[in-house]
Amino acid sequence: MKKVGILALQGSFAEHAKILEQLSQKYIFVRSKQDLENITHLIIPGGESTTLEKLLWEFDMWGHLKNKKLNIFGTCAGAILCQKLGLDIEIERNAYGAQQASFIAELDSKIFKKLQGVFIRAPKFKVQNKKIKILAHYKQAPVLVQQNNFLVASFHPELRKDTRVHAFFLTLNSD
Repeated sequence: MKKVGILALQGSFAEHAKILEQLSQKYIFVRSKQDLENITHLIIPGGESTTLEKLLWEFDMWGHLKNKKLNIFGTCAGAILCQKLGLDIEIERNAYGAQQASFIAELDSKIFKKLQGVFIRAPKFKVQNKKIKILAHYKQAPVLVQQNNFLVASFHPELRKDTRVHAFFLTLNSD
């Protein structure tokens, strides 16, 4: 049975909650190691990756995340943390520009037609592992990728009303 959590220590967790509510998906806000115990899916939101990682260590959650097999969806800063948790991609932080260079763009995707991405200090992904599925591009650069139980976006799908990326995440099964 699927049990979804949203890491709610810092970042855009409330926006992810609104998307899950549109999908009628129950969730909990994850704020402690105990909250991680019974979930199968975890969303790590955008925010500030250094701060998120520091808080995960401070609340004794990092080791649990490294050792538990969860389906994890990381957006922007969350993608950076997914790399540190085992996702096999290279990431260049803030590669699409500073905060004032934020933008919305239509993405190229075979499975998500007319998908738009909100880029805010977004990281750029470099994918070399052939087993990683590239689900969307922006100007030929991968911006939505999946590797086994990881789904990561360099953009913020939670800032649009489009629920398709979250719905796709909910289909992942790490068992």
